[in-house]
Amino acid sequence: MNLYPLDTFPYEFVGRKIKINFEIPEFTAICPFSDFPDFATIRIEYIPNERCIELKSLKLYINSFRNVKIFHEHVINVILEDFVKACDPLEVKIVGDFNVRGNIKTIVEARYKRRGRKKKSKDSIKLNVLREEPIVNWNPPLS
Repeated sequence: MNLYPLDTFPYEFVGRKIKINFEIPEFTAICPFSDFPDFATIRIEYIPNERCIELKSLKLYINSFRNVKIFHEHVINVILEDFVKACDPLEVKIVGDFNVRGNIKTIVEARYKRRGRKKKSKDSIKLNVLREEPIVNWNPPLS
């Protein structure tokens, strides 16, 4: 994919959490099966870290999907990955609200949340395993 790059600018109030919302009502891509255009409203909600997305580059980036053959589920993940790579937000949610196709309405949502570093316990160092949460009340399947 040859997509327009996302540009950023410094967020001058690092540490102050604000929520930024974008709504892009004219998203277009191409269905890989039918070659017909898919239309959607893309919604982006994010909390900046040190950088914010510049709006003109976002518009050109979104418009660069116009001739790309891509599934609904994939395009939202591509946008999420590119967004995170560009501005390293604290949190971001991307929603693709796609127009009805074949009597089916599709809404795809992907999220990212930046995690802080956790200290490794002695056990996890020995095992080289980090667990977010312990497994509780787990019963292995019966053969």
